[in-house]
Amino acid sequence: MSADRSPADDRPGALPLIDRAEVGARLRSVRKAQQLTLKQLSALSGVPVSTLSKMELAQVSVSYEKLAAAARALKVDIAQLFRASGVSDIPVPTTVVVNSLPTAPGYSTGTYDYHPIAGEFPERLMTPMYARIIARERQQFDEFIRHPGQEFALVLSGRVRIVFETGEAVSIGPQETAYFNSNVGHIYLSETEDGGDAHVMVVMTDR
Repeated sequence: MSADRSPADDRPGALPLIDRAEVGARLRSVRKAQQLTLKQLSALSGVPVSTLSKMELAQVSVSYEKLAAAARALKVDIAQLFRASGVSDIPVPTTVVVNSLPTAPGYSTGTYDYHPIAGEFPERLMTPMYARIIARERQQFDEFIRHPGQEFALVLSGRVRIVFETGEAVSIGPQETAYFNSNVGHIYLSETEDGGDAHVMVVMTDR
């Protein structure tokens, strides 16, 4: 599946996707507001200058790992990069945030669509996401994904194979879960029958 799919994905059950140009523009805006150069952000995040530049110019779709690294370096919640332009801020409840999946904007990497949930909650300690797993082959990834902390996955529908850089792999179906250290390189592959996508709820922490 191409990484250049339209934000208006017409596949059954697809949720809204924010255009990567909008994500890039928000990343650039936050960086500029903090008076950081691309070189400085690269040093803080570990993401190459060339990749950051391509992200800001919407010349490439990037993995959660790289977007999250840039967001951590900028000290902003990754969900802030996904909020559609023109949407006014609403008062943030101090106790609970309720989201509806169909209204949660997401981002496509070509291998996954992912949608941060509860980004409005102040000082979140967890990063929950809904993910649509599109990839079916290891070769669809340039590299394994890794980021600090731990990760919990619950399959909502379909079947998922989580492959680790260690050579280990687990296969889980609906209502089955996996919990692992996300600093170990990993990828999600759909094993859903008839070539379909899989749907997963993922919760990550930086600790």
